[in-house]
Amino acid sequence: MPRPNTNRPDVYTTITDQIVGLLETGVKPWTQPWHAAHAAGPVSRPLRHNGEAYSGINTLILWCFAMERGHSAPIWMTFQQARALGAHVRKGETSAPVVYAGAITNTETDQATGEETESTRRFLKSYRVFNVDQIEGLPAHYYAKAEPRASTPDRIAHADAFFTATGAEIRHGGSSAFYSPGQDFVQMPDIETFDTAEDYYATLGHECTHWTRHKSRLDRSFGRERFGDEGYAQEELVAELGAAFLCADLGLTLKDREDHAAYISSWLKVLKNDKRAIFTAAAHAQRAADFLHSKQPADADAAV
Repeated sequence: MPRPNTNRPDVYTTITDQIVGLLETGVKPWTQPWHAAHAAGPVSRPLRHNGEAYSGINTLILWCFAMERGHSAPIWMTFQQARALGAHVRKGETSAPVVYAGAITNTETDQATGEETESTRRFLKSYRVFNVDQIEGLPAHYYAKAEPRASTPDRIAHADAFFTATGAEIRHGGSSAFYSPGQDFVQMPDIETFDTAEDYYATLGHECTHWTRHKSRLDRSFGRERFGDEGYAQEELVAELGAAFLCADLGLTLKDREDHAAYISSWLKVLKNDKRAIFTAAAHAQRAADFLHSKQPADADAAV
């Protein structure tokens, strides 16, 4: 019986190394790669073959692969799902990994007392998917291109409605954007000071992700003690990913912040020290995005 290959990198290492490689070139993999090229957009999270959106770390994994390989479509499916639709993956195409978390519960009986105890072991497994750009013979709507995008107005009504519904106190004025944990408010420069309305809402998404960390909401700290420490870098990474997820959900284009180079350096330190850090950050960012979505009126998210 062949022995297992213990030298093969685990999924945490594989994905972290890929993200580190992109960051080292100055590219943020959470800047979505497909923009307005596909009818499923204009900007969206990666989608399963049935239109359901991926979340958390899978969003980052598939953004990475799309960016590296130049895929214009946000839709992904397994080899068998393509076959079930009467299509086939082109010869020589390479798949991307996506992951899912599970748990196994074991019951053990104490031989002396007869008492039963349960223990749960959590695990992360991966499977492979292909972008529809790599597949031939799919129904036409999988390849449909987007209609030309209309010019962006000064304000974007559905984005305004989304952030208003969160209940966050958002103050305007000055030249800095930040979240004040002590006084629990978000400070934003006026929208007119941004190059585009989308830049404004992306920054607002970043700061509102910080807003979710308050102890009365998601109570997220990472042991942060001072400006610039590792806990600070982890929280900034969560806020960046949260903004990326929210922009994808709201159909907004996320652009680099002017100070992103300095942040990349601090993120690289965190990621190189802990192969699971990006998974943790993505999970916290997803919880933050979900929390902000939970504040919306029942029919609001469906209208986005």
